[in-house]
Amino acid sequence: MAVVATVDQAVDWESPEQIGLWSDVWRRFRRNRLAVAGAIVVAVLILDALLVPLLAGMGLVQDPIHQDVTHIFGGPSLHHPAGTDYLGRDTLARLMFGARISLSIGILVQGIILAIGGVIGLVSGYFGGRVDNLLMRFTDIWFAFPDLIFVLVLVSVFGPSILSIFVAIALTNWANLARLVRGQVLSIKEKEFIESARAVGSSGFKIMARHLIPNALGPVIVTLTFGIPQAIFLDAALSYLGVGIQPPTPDWGVMVQDGYQAMNASAGQVVFPAIAIAITMLSFTFIGDGLRDALDPRMRR
Repeated sequence: MAVVATVDQAVDWESPEQIGLWSDVWRRFRRNRLAVAGAIVVAVLILDALLVPLLAGMGLVQDPIHQDVTHIFGGPSLHHPAGTDYLGRDTLARLMFGARISLSIGILVQGIILAIGGVIGLVSGYFGGRVDNLLMRFTDIWFAFPDLIFVLVLVSVFGPSILSIFVAIALTNWANLARLVRGQVLSIKEKEFIESARAVGSSGFKIMARHLIPNALGPVIVTLTFGIPQAIFLDAALSYLGVGIQPPTPDWGVMVQDGYQAMNASAGQVVFPAIAIAITMLSFTFIGDGLRDALDPRMRR
């Protein structure tokens, strides 16, 4: 990665070299049309997640849990652009509110993964020896647990709440990031600028904070970006199985489950949330591809 493979001195984020580096990364990212399109879609989803409560309060968006039994399985109309479900709830409103949960789980889970896997990988790679061996064996043991089964067990034990889903998904995905960070730190800590920092008496914490973390940031950002659609899909799968977000909370996985049971009556109740999940996952995947190419030092002139 550009931030890792091309830096052989201490990182100064305000230096002309670093400013030029990130400018070059942004320029190459903009050239990837799919990545830009994905970023636009994600920006729209984030705006929707932030503004939909305000829009609902102004009456511009329907109440996602309001039931109208006189309009069950209603088709698209001016009042209900995406129709209504089996309880007469507005499908468009549930899609818009469902984006809040999916984005929250996708993004916040990566924060938990970064806190767990990033710290373990950083400590393991920097100290090496017995510390590295102990932490990596612990990581290997964690890999032995089947992801989906482990998530189902944790959610069943702690209850199907948003917090338990956050923790369950994060605990099954931190190991990959820990290995990635460890590998980056092992290669970076042999650089000459790290030896220079040790020679002038810099503490281990200072070396990790000022030199190792910034130089390993590129591949970590890419990995976390690719992890967002995985978390969104796993959340939707849990909701579909009935152990994730519980009704009547608007969630795309719950909507797919409800719509599947009444597909013959209204296929749109499955199609609309499925399209929302697919577009969101593809958008983050395109962004990850764009970041990977933009941060690749082999793509630089």
